Amino acid sequence: MTSLADQFRRHARHLPDGLYRTLMLSMAEDLQAGGVVAEICRDWADAPANAVVQLRLLAGVQRLALSRAEPQLAMYYPNLGGAASPAEAWRDFEPVLRRHVDELRQALTIAPQTNEPGRSVPLLVGLFDAVGRSGLSSVRLLELGASAGLNLLTDRFFIAGEGWSHGPASSPLRLTEAVLGPVAPVPFTVVDRRGCDLAPVDATTVEGRLRLTSFVWPHDLHRHERLRAALAIAASHPVTVDSAPASAWLASMLQSPPADGVLTVVWHSITRQYWPPEEVAATSRVLDAARDRMPIAHIAMEFPVAEAAGPDGEPEYRPPELTLRLSAPGGLADRAPVLLGTAAEHGVPVRLASSS
Repeated sequence: MTSLADQFRRHARHLPDGLYRTLMLSMAEDLQAGGVVAEICRDWADAPANAVVQLRLLAGVQRLALSRAEPQLAMYYPNLGGAASPAEAWRDFEPVLRRHVDELRQALTIAPQTNEPGRSVPLLVGLFDAVGRSGLSSVRLLELGASAGLNLLTDRFFIAGEGWSHGPASSPLRLTEAVLGPVAPVPFTVVDRRGCDLAPVDATTVEGRLRLTSFVWPHDLHRHERLRAALAIAASHPVTVDSAPASAWLASMLQSPPADGVLTVVWHSITRQYWPPEEVAATSRVLDAARDRMPIAHIAMEFPVAEAAGPDGEPEYRPPELTLRLSAPGGLADRAPVLLGTAAEHGVPVRLASSS
């Protein structure tokens, strides 16, 4: 098993020079030397790599800067206007960790959640295709692993590409040049929207906004701008996100068909990799059982399940795939998900399969 310190180092090797690369490497050395990072992470020594302990810890530290509990750290965070070189950052960060050991231990229990609003773009592309093919323009939108539910608001964002746009032009969130390839917008109306998550975040609260912001990397200024805009929209248009596992929640939502003429859209993005295999299978069974009762579109933006090993023995990187499986009782039915394209990890841009 890879040690926790080596997990920090391995992650850092894939990062450009900057604050998080510097901190991960310094934390790895401190962890191995039995310093304050080892004290904070003492219950996580055997954590698997997909627990990304390093990101949980860095988010906890960023919350100290964002909340001004440790205002001197702002000089290192570009999203807070900081421009100080990270070369000597550990000198200032290590004492902060020592002052907040208990708080940062608690931070490790919080799984990463950015609720990246850029992922609303692949959802929109999938909606255009599903509505166009089904002929049903009224949509009931259900999101699995919804976090704060920001992507359930895709119809309230202004999203545009070459020669097309969708959503209110006055929207605070503008996602332009969002899709590579030809897009034919199809009008639709979201008649209901709801999500589930094991640990929902309330985007209308200070604590919820702080949590989401803390998981966005400090140098990704465009992502911070997107998140601020999406949070402003969510403040006026809150959505319900239930605390529940995907399969059980979806079974309750799909127990009864919606009104005639309504297309049920089940959507999720970069969440399946965190589900136990039995949860993935259970969710698929729930969807399959409901296909004979109502029109359903299953839209997903997820990493491919099978990954080939690269020359270094690690899985070869393949971008998230945008897929759609559409079915209706006695009518249209895709036997397997249709590949619509691929997307960047944060959703934009989407590269349509027809454009490659």
